[in-house]
Amino acid sequence: MVRPCFWLLLLSWLSAPAFATALAPGVHWVQGTYAPPRQPDGNSVLFETPGGWLVVDSGRHPAHARAVLAAAAGRPLRALLNTHWHLDHVGGNPALRAAAPDLRVYASPAIDGALGGFLADYAAQLRMLLAREPGAAAAADWRAELARIERGDALRPDRKLRGDTVLVVGGREFRVGFAAAATEGDLWVFDAASGVLAAGDLVTLPAPFFDTACPERWRAALDRLEATPFTRLVPGHGAPMDRAGFAAWRKAFGRLLDCAASDTPEAGCIAGWQADAQSLLPDAAARQQAAELLAYYLPAVLRNPATANRRRVPAPAA
Repeated sequence: MVRPCFWLLLLSWLSAPAFATALAPGVHWVQGTYAPPRQPDGNSVLFETPGGWLVVDSGRHPAHARAVLAAAAGRPLRALLNTHWHLDHVGGNPALRAAAPDLRVYASPAIDGALGGFLADYAAQLRMLLAREPGAAAAADWRAELARIERGDALRPDRKLRGDTVLVVGGREFRVGFAAAATEGDLWVFDAASGVLAAGDLVTLPAPFFDTACPERWRAALDRLEATPFTRLVPGHGAPMDRAGFAAWRKAFGRLLDCAASDTPEAGCIAGWQADAQSLLPDAAARQQAAELLAYYLPAVLRNPATANRRRVPAPAA
């Protein structure tokens, strides 16, 4: 089931305006945001090359795309790589294409199945919600979301990546990894020169987003990230982390899956995540938000025989 309202309730903590932060020389992070009642934007990362910028993920809303363009500081956007097909990571593709007509977009083929499956179902749900004559603010958000889906061809990549590869942009090499874990096709980008790894939704805060995932394949993908010699990792949502932070996140993730597979009450698994990921949850609000997310995911996904550990087309709400 597609659940936009679930995310509207649980992601209200992402409320700051988008801005860019320098992570290393020539590497910028554009923070994903959420401004109620709209759906969220994921993080974007910009890597500078002699021929222009490689952008990783485009967010969802026009304001996020404008922040990406501002971070580019007038230098051309050369390439865009979408780590996965969720609308908060590909919804800005049309705006960036319009601003940079020569932009080349890279992604996995998973968006093809999503546009014919869950995104089509999501669009049908949005039309049904709009038919109920919602308030002006909600209606505007839902119409914009529907328009993103209906522009499906503008979300598709120019080149589909089906496995690990070396991507050359503007004369610089970037290592791209592939896994079917958080979705049917997740990519991540590692820049050896800066040590920055853009992980997409293989790492998210304040908790993992399990709507579209195969948890055990996800665990294996995290092992591959650990083997990458990064110094800074940018998650799909949340603040960048160093290797110690990722090690804490990965350990917490594994212990959460083990707890979900046990007879431990849900409250115990949630408390375990909060304790294991404590260094990454900066305040009581973040811990509460993690608890709300996991209170949903444990029964609906991790302990649901109909969804756990099986290959599924991703849901669109993340």
